[in-house]
Amino acid sequence: MRLSRQRRMVLDLLWSEASHLSARDIFEKLNARGRHIGHTSVYQNLEALQSAGVIECLDRANGRLYGYRSDPHSHLTCLDSGQIEDLDIELPEDLLRSIEERTGYRIESYTLQLNGRPVAEPD
Repeated sequence: MRLSRQRRMVLDLLWSEASHLSARDIFEKLNARGRHIGHTSVYQNLEALQSAGVIECLDRANGRLYGYRSDPHSHLTCLDSGQIEDLDIELPEDLLRSIEERTGYRIESYTLQLNGRPVAEPD
């Protein structure tokens, strides 16, 4: 894939933010930084980067979010704020084997989607 100036702008933003952003967020942040790019160009470049496996795309009820990582990893979503945190989790081998035995499938990779709320600190 050719890394055009616009694709580089989108990637640089995702890497510097290290979070999950909507196409609109990306458009607004780039333009606020003086990096003029149109809505259509943002969407086209996000699609190309995702199709090439360079970035991730999360489908959520309120739309798609794009992240800077493309490697297998899990997510923790805050049920209060909607903030998504990337997690690197390794499940115990005995749990994976148990799942394989119950399902008849050999697990080759996995990602987890965890949802929760911050634990209140005791006074």
